[in-house]
Amino acid sequence: MSLTPPLAPPPTKVEPLSAEHAASLDRDGYLLLRGAVPVAWRDALRAAFDAGVGTGEQWAAPRGAGWRHALVDLDSTVQRTCRLPSLLAVGARLLGSPFYLAQVEGREPLKDGGHQPLHRDGAGKKAVAALIFLDAYGPDNGATRVIPRHLDQAQLDRAQVDQAEPDETCSLIIAGEAGDILVFDADLAHGATCNRSGTRRRSLLLNFIEDSNRATMEACRAIRNVRMDTSEVFVPWKSG
Repeated sequence: MSLTPPLAPPPTKVEPLSAEHAASLDRDGYLLLRGAVPVAWRDALRAAFDAGVGTGEQWAAPRGAGWRHALVDLDSTVQRTCRLPSLLAVGARLLGSPFYLAQVEGREPLKDGGHQPLHRDGAGKKAVAALIFLDAYGPDNGATRVIPRHLDQAQLDRAQVDQAEPDETCSLIIAGEAGDILVFDADLAHGATCNRSGTRRRSLLLNFIEDSNRATMEACRAIRNVRMDTSEVFVPWKSG
């Protein structure tokens, strides 16, 4: 007797951003959602981060020096946070097509560590990155810096001619409080700063990927230490 495979769950529809947020995101390529994580969830997220910190042997691929890393993707509060409507709405606006949650992990720059050159994670793929901040963050404890889209695009155009690196003088260091979420186009030039003070700056880093790129991402999920179910598909809401 043949068994019929289970039907895939229906896609999750994502409500659109407000007009104000959409305009800001389209202009800058990033959006800072202040206080987006409910206060009641924040201690649980910090506990999940600290419980997920282990030795380097728990990771399939080496992790960068100067950072504390945490496995968090099976935690229920982490999963709920990755599905906050405001966060999904930014992902839907940036991608404009069905997408899924490909990865989430914890990262924290150690004292005198964390600095990254400005770089682009997207590598030409349609992808969204988000940092969910679990502690206050700023220029003294390793906050992320970004180059707004209109300045970044100008540099990309110039780089086609002279291979110029992203201009640090155009970058902005983002600062705020626990519960904020920074969401940005993964192709936007960005990078963490040095944690000079040693103050804790825990965050959850997640990626939304176009569903059409699922096969490529799923092929390397073991190397990326992805343990969670990634089958849910999010679909941008369209009127009519």
